[in-house]
Amino acid sequence: MDNKQATLELGTKPVGQLLVQYALPAMVAMTASSLYNIIDRAVIGQVVGAEAIAGLGITFPLMNLAGAFGAAVGVGASTCISVKLGQRDYQTAEHLLGNTVTLNLIVGFLFMVVCLVFLDPILIFFGASEATLPYAREFMTVILLGNLVTHMYFGMNAVLRAAGKPRHAMYATLFTVGMNIVLVIAFVWWFRWGIKGAAMATVTSQTLALAWQMWIFSDPKELLHLRKGIYRLKADLVRNIISIGVSPFLMNTTACVVVIFMNNQFVRYGGDMAVGAYSIANSIVMVLFLQVIGINQGMQPIAGYNFGAEKYDRMFRVLWLAIAAATAILLIGWTVSMLFPVQIARVFTRDEVLMNMAARGIRLNMLVFFVVGSQAVITNFFQCIGKVKVSIFLSLSRQLFLLIPMAYIMPLFLGLDGVWYSMAASDFGSFAMTIPMLLWYMKKLKANGK
Repeated sequence: MDNKQATLELGTKPVGQLLVQYALPAMVAMTASSLYNIIDRAVIGQVVGAEAIAGLGITFPLMNLAGAFGAAVGVGASTCISVKLGQRDYQTAEHLLGNTVTLNLIVGFLFMVVCLVFLDPILIFFGASEATLPYAREFMTVILLGNLVTHMYFGMNAVLRAAGKPRHAMYATLFTVGMNIVLVIAFVWWFRWGIKGAAMATVTSQTLALAWQMWIFSDPKELLHLRKGIYRLKADLVRNIISIGVSPFLMNTTACVVVIFMNNQFVRYGGDMAVGAYSIANSIVMVLFLQVIGINQGMQPIAGYNFGAEKYDRMFRVLWLAIAAATAILLIGWTVSMLFPVQIARVFTRDEVLMNMAARGIRLNMLVFFVVGSQAVITNFFQCIGKVKVSIFLSLSRQLFLLIPMAYIMPLFLGLDGVWYSMAASDFGSFAMTIPMLLWYMKKLKANGK
């Protein structure tokens, strides 16, 4: 099947089959990423120690911030490309590919330079203590030196999915994860390079995967391919990319602000070990949430294409299927986490204090986590169809508008438990806000005769 036919299928093939076809590779890739995250943190916790786990937790905000800038380009560009392919405007889609490359190079380089210059003050602001700062600094120095590669790797993977190549995007992720696991075991466990070895494993594996992605897009037989004349930035294309990318950018930036605030709250009410427990509990949350991201990645080209083609019945059908799948996955994860929190925490550490604190944190953090799936899918849906303001509002509601005030007030009465409970409370509050927004949009679309 040629590339153009594969793209046209987005508007003709049964929606359920399409979602499986596009989401399953992304979910397999996310499962592999989850496995890497667990092994990475487990190796660091078991080999380097509990303070290294806490130091790694301090780096989450900066990693989220890097992801925010990458998402502003990668997600924005892939959504624009999906819509243009739905409109069969292949020339503009190809120029979007070229502008994606250029923007990733510029943004990735600038972010690297600024963060390396101010790394210590940034990490201290993020909650690093005298004990955890050396670990956080060592890890982030290597990660930032490879930041340009990371931005380009994630951006090209997003474009692969938009261009009708979900399996290729999956293969790139699986290769990265597999290579990462091998290298992190070699660098940290065998060579004893410490937390720096884990960062080196990440950058090396992403570099190799990026080389393969660029080789794919260099093939002139591809519907979208790299060629002369598409790299010069065009104001209208950049504006479209950023206008859509601003929603995931704000989501990731908000996550950065939240983790900074939460790290400081955990330090205040529970010390460095509480930060380590948060790092472990957050890893479990991300294992599950990555599956929802995989579903969103599968939904994105289908919803975007059919919105561009004005096939709204197909657009809504894929939305409902994505919501059902995300909710089912989180319910399974919630059940396992509630039944076996101690066993999960033991994977990451042999320190009894940290293990018990993390086990309690896992349960409190995930009290109502199963409702997050629908909230995340609906937020992504509005982004897919270009409803940027709605998507931004929903992105910010869960973490910025609800979590930070709750995480400040609840510990005043409940201590450390209040920090944990605030996350469950904000999850439920954002869910209660999202459903009415979707119903409002559906009513508005119906009133317009669509």
